[in-house]
Amino acid sequence: MLSEILQGLMSRYMERVPDVAGVVNAMIKEGIIQSAGDIENDHIAFRTMGVPQLGVQSLEKIFLHYGYQKKDAFHFAGKKLDAWWYAPPSPQYPRIFISELRVKDLSPKAQEIILSYTSEVKSDPVDALNLEDSKIVDTFLHSGLWRTPTLEDFKILAAESEYAAWVIYNRYYLNHFTVSVHNLPQGYNTIAEFNTFLERNGFVLNDAGGKIKTSPDGNLLQSATIARMIEATFANDEHYEIAGSYVEFAERKILPAFKDLPPTAIKREHRRDGFETGNADKIFESTYTEQTKKNA
Repeated sequence: MLSEILQGLMSRYMERVPDVAGVVNAMIKEGIIQSAGDIENDHIAFRTMGVPQLGVQSLEKIFLHYGYQKKDAFHFAGKKLDAWWYAPPSPQYPRIFISELRVKDLSPKAQEIILSYTSEVKSDPVDALNLEDSKIVDTFLHSGLWRTPTLEDFKILAAESEYAAWVIYNRYYLNHFTVSVHNLPQGYNTIAEFNTFLERNGFVLNDAGGKIKTSPDGNLLQSATIARMIEATFANDEHYEIAGSYVEFAERKILPAFKDLPPTAIKREHRRDGFETGNADKIFESTYTEQTKKNA
């Protein structure tokens, strides 16, 4: 059932995010992989609104039900966000990263707008799901939780929190998936080399904090494309271009205790796990105007 849910998420994500097929096709053309199935998905990420009946405490119930384990918490003071990551029940599944907006930390006007939508959800919607039915869960993850926002509300929120604006329109839509580059062939298995490949093929990279986001221990390196703009249809049939989703890339280095293992013996548990606040803080900006305008 977990596989079916993840396949549903990925199939819709690939339909909506052109860079996914673009990256995969470029990798196939260059002989890095034979098919999309050869890519190891490091993690997927969701964005949520931190209100009582929604947010992380609601969405996480789905993945905890399927055997994920809640791990470290992260706090992003400037962006008014909190987040947690979840370890999968077995290595063939991606890690999950769920963030939420601290709605109470926003201005009264922004809170009023957000609550005018989220208050339509009267109780935790996950509690009403049959989590043993993967089709029901898949449908839920692609359903609107509240009415379509007005363009005016979207713009007011975007002026204060681009994260808030993204979520008010996209709801639980999958924010990104992540290519594990460390398991790719030589010449492509570091972030530096893979970034070169991406830019050679015309992909524009998020350069907030540098194109390579590196953890203090040097063992987690990440990069991301910039979200392409998509035409969104708002209430009253108003149309406006907004940031869609993007693709991330991660290199997890082998931990010092396992550096002498032969390459064929290296497994996921031998590499740097988890996430890093500084890296994630900059990755969020792949949907922010300061970055997306570079795709124009």
